[in-house]
Amino acid sequence: QVQLVESGGGSVQSGGSLRLSCTASGYTSSMSMAWFRQAPGKEREGVAVMDLYGGTSYSDPVKGRFTISRDNAKNTLYLQMNRLTPADTAMYYCAAGTAYRNIFHGQNAYNYWGLGTQVTVSS
Repeated sequence: QVQLVESGGGSVQSGGSLRLSCTASGYTSSMSMAWFRQAPGKEREGVAVMDLYGGTSYSDPVKGRFTISRDNAKNTLYLQMNRLTPADTAMYYCAAGTAYRNIFHGQNAYNYWGLGTQVTVSS
């Protein structure tokens, strides 16, 4: 069984940066890991994915601003978010999948989820 716990969310001004962390209990080194986000009244959307081979993919709105990385020794996934805008305001979730996944796989393709961390960007 895998448990995921997100941290690092908070409130920042537009143009600022945050780094989210997702610490996993259980074996996730051979899993695809992802960050999703959900804003009020909107569907949950994929933001960044690191597949089980180490490849990365990003949604168009965050490409060039966000970077996903993982430290397998610490069982931790990261999301470095730069040049944040109010449109990035959302609850951010960490997810893990037992097969190959990329940014085109939706939330139903993932087996494990964290409870989320809130990111709020003010103008």
